[in-house]
Amino acid sequence: MKTLDPLEVRTLLGKFARPDLTAKHTTALMTEWSKIALGMSEIEIPQRDAQYGDAQWRENPFYRRLAQSHIAWAEYVDDFFDDETWDWERRERARYLSRILTGAISPANYLFTNPAATKKAIDTAGLSLLKGARNFVRDAITNRGLPRMADTEPFKVGENVGCTKGAVVHREEMFEILQYSPTTATVRQRPLLFVPPQIGRHYILDLTPGQSMVEHAVNSGMQTFMLVWKNPQQGKASPHGWGIDQYVAALARAFEVVRAISGADDLNLVGFCAGGSMSALTQAHLAAEGRNPIHSATYLVTMIDTRKPNLVTTLATRGIKSLVGGWADKDCVIDAKTIAHNFAWMRPKDLVFGNLINSWLRGEDLPAYDLLAWNDDVVNIPAAFIRDSLALMSSGDLIKPNTATVQNTPIDLSKVTADSFVVAAQTDHITTWEPCYMTTQALGGDSEMVLVNKGHIQTIVSPVAKSRQKFWTAKADESDPLMWLGKAEQKSGSWWTHWTEWIQPRSGDEITAPTNLGSTTYPPREAAPGTYVHEK
Repeated sequence: MKTLDPLEVRTLLGKFARPDLTAKHTTALMTEWSKIALGMSEIEIPQRDAQYGDAQWRENPFYRRLAQSHIAWAEYVDDFFDDETWDWERRERARYLSRILTGAISPANYLFTNPAATKKAIDTAGLSLLKGARNFVRDAITNRGLPRMADTEPFKVGENVGCTKGAVVHREEMFEILQYSPTTATVRQRPLLFVPPQIGRHYILDLTPGQSMVEHAVNSGMQTFMLVWKNPQQGKASPHGWGIDQYVAALARAFEVVRAISGADDLNLVGFCAGGSMSALTQAHLAAEGRNPIHSATYLVTMIDTRKPNLVTTLATRGIKSLVGGWADKDCVIDAKTIAHNFAWMRPKDLVFGNLINSWLRGEDLPAYDLLAWNDDVVNIPAAFIRDSLALMSSGDLIKPNTATVQNTPIDLSKVTADSFVVAAQTDHITTWEPCYMTTQALGGDSEMVLVNKGHIQTIVSPVAKSRQKFWTAKADESDPLMWLGKAEQKSGSWWTHWTEWIQPRSGDEITAPTNLGSTTYPPREAAPGTYVHEK
């Protein structure tokens, strides 16, 4: 799947054909390059940078000038595309394209202009070059030519990741439900259901012991359940025209299973990314039918209102919608590698070029890092789901009451009156924090907002014992996210603790922890993490 269609690329690059703009910006670039040559440039080379992190880029006069020349050119391209006459979607598409173009031409990406790579080649008598060539061939064969990010071998799902004890208590075509074993003598009466996104494995919410939000919830005395989406396979007998209607219906069924097992009248939710937006849509659909099975909802990096700059809307071009729509009409499944590579190109410096330097040029072994190993464990997505998501997100219809429909019911998110706890990531490159804040304004009920100083995935993993995160929190009672931030309280440590203090009063009375999982109607089956998570 391409992220920008050829017509859009030609439109963006067409700016270089305008002599007035070219002359203005080129003059500034030539002036800066002259300063660099004379050693008078004030361009700073960042120390913590995927491409220019090595000290030689700052200490060696030749390499410093080389890096400064490239940074000046990258800024020239950014300034060239910063056209105030464009809407923000086109400007963001231009930045997306320029990050790829300028990042690819960085001298750090090439052996003889990368000081760390050449030094390692000399120090190892060429062994690093052989290892780099081996890594390149491996990635060309197994990863479609992009450098891999992590060594996944040390991480075994069900053994040292996704290993909180429990069992499958329900399975159907689209999902399994896991129930986790209590670790406390008493539990809260109202159950908690985690809803992961369809585009990632559920165990980001149940990572390694000590870094698992599921484990934290269980140890805090909550009756904890997890929905695990099936990984759809192209060409299998079961249909895969699963769009938003089908996923909303599936989630509504999951609510009823959890209520039936726990015996509770309603439940609490934690929705992550697309799992959060599906949770909100499902509640709006049920509210339109006069049903309200949700007491409170936590939304992790969840974007519903797309009027502020974000990358999802940016890449929803007409060409992409047409392409995905054609696949959806054929009930196609978009394969996991295609999805993963498109996400990698959203952050090319860190997720493509930085890994290229380490793996191919320097011949380094892949890092064994649980977050990156999870990121490498990718899943397929029904094209119908991507088609429906792009249509809803890019149109803005979700925030217009009774404009969008799901399951033949009009959607009015203000009718979702459950209290909400919204978590956004300050450096998120996918669902940027300001649109995530606007989730609090789209929904009814009281909202608590937390902004964490990390990225899209790192924000979710906030271990209480060793978190170095900072976060800002306050009631979401401002219509403008920047005004909210100006008065929010800054804290240090894990936001999980703050979330626990918020959700426990909304979790009902304490009752004796059940000694058995499931129920007569929903007996326990295989041990957690179940079977769907192992489907490749």
